[in-house]
Amino acid sequence: MSEPIKNRYEFVILFDVENGNPNGDPDAGNLPRLDPDTNLGIVTDVCLKRKIRNYVETVKEDTTGYRIYVKSGIPLNRSDSDAYTALGVDGNNIKAEKKNDPDLDRKIRDWMCANFYDIRTFGAVMTTFVKAALNCGQVRGPVQLGFARSVEPVYPQEVTITRVSITTEADAEKKDSEMGRKYIVPYGLYRCEGYISANLAHKTTGFSEDDLALLWEAILNMFENDHSAARGKMAVRELIIFKHDTELGCAPAWKLFDTVHIERTDPNDHAPARSYKDYTVTVDEASIPAGVHCTRMV
Repeated sequence: MSEPIKNRYEFVILFDVENGNPNGDPDAGNLPRLDPDTNLGIVTDVCLKRKIRNYVETVKEDTTGYRIYVKSGIPLNRSDSDAYTALGVDGNNIKAEKKNDPDLDRKIRDWMCANFYDIRTFGAVMTTFVKAALNCGQVRGPVQLGFARSVEPVYPQEVTITRVSITTEADAEKKDSEMGRKYIVPYGLYRCEGYISANLAHKTTGFSEDDLALLWEAILNMFENDHSAARGKMAVRELIIFKHDTELGCAPAWKLFDTVHIERTDPNDHAPARSYKDYTVTVDEASIPAGVHCTRMV
């Protein structure tokens, strides 16, 4: 595995949805998430990190160093216990073990970081109260994502659907179809901003240059192996990366984010957007501070 990254990064992800629900809200009957004051669409960071995890799991298939910790069907304690087994730690006698080896907590944490890509990337809380012996600590990951918000207000539509298969024998005697419904966003362009700390990478998790390259790949392709009828047509349209010359950075993140502008291609068109072509994305490179370099990936 390569050395930990030495440069700070910020990045902007632009992705869109067409005739789909990008992130349903279980507290609102699975309606697409909205800011109630502005009607801007929302996609949570948890949703996006799930797509990244799924992509890494698909391309790496749990190879050494690229296992996924937060994973469907795998209890966290099972993964925690793997660290204890690998290091020969007796979880039932953990106090004595730590007394004999004061550095044991760090060794357990480092083993988890080395073996699980998502811990190395996003961090994790590996402390559970179900079985106190399986305490692998807490890790603050170098990669952090904010909520994605749509560039313009979105107006979800409720679509009524029918199916010809009936659920029960009793219902089959009364009717030959059943009604259902689904919610879609006809079109929405979303913007997500993220941060990568080289300082946390080398001090804590060991997030490396190889990990970084895989992260960019995963972001660009996070919807490509995740298509479903419910989510409609989703795609990452652009990834804009700001790389600092130093570990701690050369400029505030907000100054870099403010250089990315998304405007209507036709400023006189006030109809709802229905395509990525309705927008023009520009980066004001003249306003990027010295020591920061911008790369645009599509």
